[in-house]
Amino acid sequence: MNREHRMVEGGVVGSVPPVAPPTVKLKWAEHLTTSWLAEDCQAIALRDSVLALYDRLLENKEVVVVAGPGCVMRGGPQLPDYEPEPPSSADQLSHVNALLASQAALARSTAAQPRFSALLHKRLIVLQRIYHALARSFHQGSRERERALTGNTERGPTTDLQGNGASLSANEALVELGVRTGLSLLFTILRQGWLNNSGGSLCSEVLGTAVSVVRALPPLSLAVESKLPRVGLASLSQLTTFLAETAKPSSPADPTGRKLSAELLLGLSLQRGSLRYLLEWVHMALSAATTAAEDTSDGTCISSSCLQEVMNSLAQSGECIIGGLIPGALDDHTVPLYQASLILMEKLTLLACEYARTCIGDSCEEVNETNESCDVYVWGSNSSHQLAEGTQDKILSPKLTHAFSSVQQVEAGQYCTFVVHSDGGVSACGKGSYGRLGLGDSNNQPSPRRLNLDARVRRVSSSKGSDGHTMALSTSGQVYTWGDGDYGKLGHGNNVTQKYPRLIAGPLSVKVVRWVSAGYRHSACVTQEGELYTWGEGDYGRLGHGDSTSRNVPTLVRDISGVGQVVCGSAHTLALSADGRTVWSFGSGKLY
Repeated sequence: MNREHRMVEGGVVGSVPPVAPPTVKLKWAEHLTTSWLAEDCQAIALRDSVLALYDRLLENKEVVVVAGPGCVMRGGPQLPDYEPEPPSSADQLSHVNALLASQAALARSTAAQPRFSALLHKRLIVLQRIYHALARSFHQGSRERERALTGNTERGPTTDLQGNGASLSANEALVELGVRTGLSLLFTILRQGWLNNSGGSLCSEVLGTAVSVVRALPPLSLAVESKLPRVGLASLSQLTTFLAETAKPSSPADPTGRKLSAELLLGLSLQRGSLRYLLEWVHMALSAATTAAEDTSDGTCISSSCLQEVMNSLAQSGECIIGGLIPGALDDHTVPLYQASLILMEKLTLLACEYARTCIGDSCEEVNETNESCDVYVWGSNSSHQLAEGTQDKILSPKLTHAFSSVQQVEAGQYCTFVVHSDGGVSACGKGSYGRLGLGDSNNQPSPRRLNLDARVRRVSSSKGSDGHTMALSTSGQVYTWGDGDYGKLGHGNNVTQKYPRLIAGPLSVKVVRWVSAGYRHSACVTQEGELYTWGEGDYGRLGHGDSTSRNVPTLVRDISGVGQVVCGSAHTLALSADGRTVWSFGSGKLY
């Protein structure tokens, strides 16, 4: 029997759809998934726990209540007021049944409103949120285990085919079996050709074709390993092991084969876009050079054109650097592996030094004193006028804007934008709730408006979540905060919202701060002495104090020193040493 119909004597009452609970929109925030994993499902049985968790969903806007359809009374066709003859019995029965169906629908709608029904609906939504968190954690863990099993070890993912790793479908197993068997056969044929001195030209042709193919690939084609198929990673591991062995002087390959193997391995290392693989090539080259003389007759070399292409890719320019480092290298068209490894190491060292100066150098922290105008491009959502483009339409591609003038720094916050001007002033626009703009009210601001700050600002950091809070670092090393004060993240010793910039006192009053960062529900700063201070919500140990206790004033992290920069995430924190050689991390270890 259809549950949407009830049979009665004399006919069908009619279709009575079940009354739905209050209509809600569910939009799970992935950065909050970790916190839901820690919830105790047994606590859902308690009414107060359900209400608290449901209010948390509403606060984080993971659940939005929308107006649902009302109960429509359907009385059926109207009976005529006058007729030569009275309505037939069938018409009267149909009309009465339609009235009864409408009354039943109204009763169900009313019955859906009691407190027990509403509480049950909320409990189901909370359980659905916890289930989503558990499902994401399980599937993410499966992906991590699969990546671990297919990692770049010496043996590669051979154990998976033997049943010790993640299970494969029949098609995947056949494809992997065929590819890996084909590679093994190819490598065996190449070795036999070199051993018998009968197929040297064929072996060189095969490797030369592979080198040409790798050179023709777009840059960094193999860099994102998560997008490579399992069989592709296994093949890369198998191929690099073969090439590393073949490039050594002790291999059976002829000089041309060793040269092409070294070039192909270097090309693959560059395409994978990781320092690890380039350093592995350097290690291989140095190992090969220790067992062979440094001349070109034994094949321990690569072509100068191959090395030049690698250098140009790293430098992203056409500057020729080989000829200056190795006189005559371009004349004989070859570079010994030992010298090639030295050139590559020197280039990597220069790039590392340049990156360290960019990240840690004082030039990143100082206000632009030249008063040079900087162009600003904006794009994305403009729902709260955060892009200061007049309308609230989305901007789908970078657009040059003239709303921000004399710009030193631009900071995108939660539905708002801050600009640090060349003179050290700060302007803000966008959503104004919780005083996040620092303009003294909670009104939206459609165009940039200056904040009332009695200090020149060097840097601004604004939260990308919660209800929005912002930090400003002055040129004299003082820290101002404003916006939502929940969890003590403003550092003023309370949880009060601040609508104007307010100077942080307490431990920072005698310190000179060089760096600030606003996280989701916590904040951090670095002093001139390299000390790290954190405050705000302490869940998951994100503050680095060895516990999960929240702090509403800046508190020194005692386990580390010599810090140069800090970045606060959703539920974790990263700190970089002043010399750029050490990274500390603490907080939630989940991937989302």
